[in-house]
Amino acid sequence: MLCYRAAIMKIAFIGTHGVGKTTLCFDLAARLKRLDLNVDIVREVARNCPLPINQETTLDAQAWILHSQIAHEIAASARYGAVICDRSVLDNYAYMVHQVGRRKEYDALVESWVTSYDGLFKVPIIHPPTFDGTRDLSTTFQGEIDALIDELVEVFSARCHELDPHHREAWIDEVLIAMGLPTAPPQIDLFGLEEE
Repeated sequence: MLCYRAAIMKIAFIGTHGVGKTTLCFDLAARLKRLDLNVDIVREVARNCPLPINQETTLDAQAWILHSQIAHEIAASARYGAVICDRSVLDNYAYMVHQVGRRKEYDALVESWVTSYDGLFKVPIIHPPTFDGTRDLSTTFQGEIDALIDELVEVFSARCHELDPHHREAWIDEVLIAMGLPTAPPQIDLFGLEEE
């Protein structure tokens, strides 16, 4: 089994580029810290890839991204009780599949590693991507990756919660509820008063 686990909880936001996963990671981390959890964020590794990404990516580039993602998750899980991932192996794999098709060896890796997440949350497309120096701006490419992610969720029978596109403001609460966590920190009775 490939899955190394020490963290008590590993959550990943999955989805195509430009849907707001990074913002959600920071929002969720803030909420988990209020619940007194020791939290780390595994940031999107593709931004540090020394090889071409987006529509110009290669098999080598996507292999680098997949293995880097796993390495970062292992390191974070060894040190923190809660790990939030800005992407997972599954949606990173979608970019490889888009460019070069599925690969038997990577199918096996992704199928095994996807079970290491306690929660996968699919972020829907609401707006086209905006330029940030890295992100591809093609809405066609954005949509193709989104569809491939949905296909791979089915292929690998991944347990995935789809966030409601009509209630963006409630997404973090959706995640907390799905993970069995309170949506607000417990209230401390500062004055020693008990409710009757």
